Amino acid sequence: MEQRTQFYIDGQWLAPAGTGSIEVFSPTDGAVLATVPQGNAADADAAVMAARRAFDAWSATPPAERAAYLKKIQDGLKARTDEIARTITLEMGMPYKLSQRIQVGSPAASFGMYSKMLADFPFEEKVGNSKVVREAVGVVVAITPWNYPLHQIAAKVAAALAAGCTVVLKPSEVAPLNAFLLAEIIHAAGVPAGVFNLVTGFGPMIGEALVTHPEVDMVSFTGSTRAGTRVSELASATVKRVALELGGKSAAIILDDADFAVAVKGVVGNCYLNSGQTCTAHTRMLVPASRYAEAAQLAVEAAQAYRPGDPMAEGITLGPLASKMQQDRVRDYIAKGIAEGCELLTGGAALPAGVNPAGYYVAPTIFGKVKADATIAREEIFGPVLSIISYTDEDDAVRIANGTVYGLAGGVWSGSDEHAEKVARRLRTGQVEINGGPFNIYAPFGGYKQSGNGRELGKYGLEDFLEYKAMQFRPAPKP
Repeated sequence: MEQRTQFYIDGQWLAPAGTGSIEVFSPTDGAVLATVPQGNAADADAAVMAARRAFDAWSATPPAERAAYLKKIQDGLKARTDEIARTITLEMGMPYKLSQRIQVGSPAASFGMYSKMLADFPFEEKVGNSKVVREAVGVVVAITPWNYPLHQIAAKVAAALAAGCTVVLKPSEVAPLNAFLLAEIIHAAGVPAGVFNLVTGFGPMIGEALVTHPEVDMVSFTGSTRAGTRVSELASATVKRVALELGGKSAAIILDDADFAVAVKGVVGNCYLNSGQTCTAHTRMLVPASRYAEAAQLAVEAAQAYRPGDPMAEGITLGPLASKMQQDRVRDYIAKGIAEGCELLTGGAALPAGVNPAGYYVAPTIFGKVKADATIAREEIFGPVLSIISYTDEDDAVRIANGTVYGLAGGVWSGSDEHAEKVARRLRTGQVEINGGPFNIYAPFGGYKQSGNGRELGKYGLEDFLEYKAMQFRPAPKP
């Protein structure tokens, strides 16, 4: 069992002020995988003050020098790809081969992207008699989730460091081990002391101490809408900038002119990626009422390709959920769907065959004939559960897709990109896949409504960590 006993603060590995520890469980068999320190308010203060002391020098560091550090971090991540992928698979359950590509490949790409972006990013411009400059917002607290743990860390930390901010990271206590590996890589890259700091602990103790700290200028949070609301409330007392990436209940609209065999398979794959633990997962599949039976059959057939089991084993395409709490939550939603009269087409709450009964597994599940106002069609489940909903025409499909409190993502499938785009423009979401278009880290990521505010990734993510300053110059006297 791995034991982490120190925090990374002010360029050093230091013993925490808090005396407790947090157990990290293996979702594959429920055993204790590791322990990490349980930080408290004193640890939060130490990390924030280290970041504050480092801010002036780091924000004044030329962009080219900051870029060089980011490139070293990217290289460090690539060099330890297998180790990091294995760690993330063991702590949160994504199949190992997918972890190599997604859970490590994406974070490395983010650090590389921001390293390159600094070469010509317009930090200042002339506007009339003013020089408008963009400067680092200050000390940033990054609070990140467990489903794509290192990707979400990188999206915040890489952009914040590129902008000239200093950072205190609090990763999820469910999957924190990857963050310690990142801290080792950042230290090896020679990043100045205090620029990046790592603490772990529970939200109500160390998380709230970070959010309310008067020396913190910005909080970037990814997690549930409920927790995001709490972060906003606490941060408002000191008028901090708050960026939130929260929940989703994304709909994929399959139009009548789409290739149904391709579209349905694509939606099922999107829904089941990472065992459904994806905030942008297309968990509602909207199909024309006249073609419901065809879509339902294709969906059930597509689900058969998802084999639950040990995520380190060959041939496994669906790992366990990240925690026992999450497993219980998803099972409860499945029971609720059945109780509300939705048609269970495949899967269900029973443990899948052949898996370790102590693991946190849920079978790939599909409900048909789901009404738009059913609980499983409105609330975020965060598991491998797909709801098939029928619509009468395109206006009805758009109404259903937009009919939740969320607005993070969605998809449209059609025989032509032009037709799909026409419908996509009507969706109130921050991201829409057109005919299965792949994720793009250079595009802005974030949501409408209760899916949050602010944007991550690309130049848009960098801009979120910058303030504007206008300096007015007296015009030169006329000759």
